Amino acid sequence: MYIYNITTNVSEEIQKEWLLWMHETFIPAMLDTKKFTQAIMTEVQIEEDMGGVTYSTQYFAENKEMLARFGKEDQIDLYKKHSKFKGQYVEFSTELKVINQY
Repeated sequence: MYIYNITTNVSEEIQKEWLLWMHETFIPAMLDTKKFTQAIMTEVQIEEDMGGVTYSTQYFAENKEMLARFGKEDQIDLYKKHSKFKGQYVEFSTELKVINQY
């Protein structure tokens, strides 16, 4: 199993609107690609020097091929949707390989 993790720091001014948009639009769109089996969203418990609130959203894929297909088939179009909040957030993504579950 693989996890596609997106860590996002959002300005406090748009936090509520962004969270609603994530819950109603972006996360469902990610799951609608059928590349991911589930998603979880967490709030990172850290105070950033730059301010804002940091979230980690993790999307679970059955295998590396699904992640590769997401990157080729869906990623650019989905990320364009995020431009609604351009300049009001900072993010980075990480691909994680699950070694074991307990």
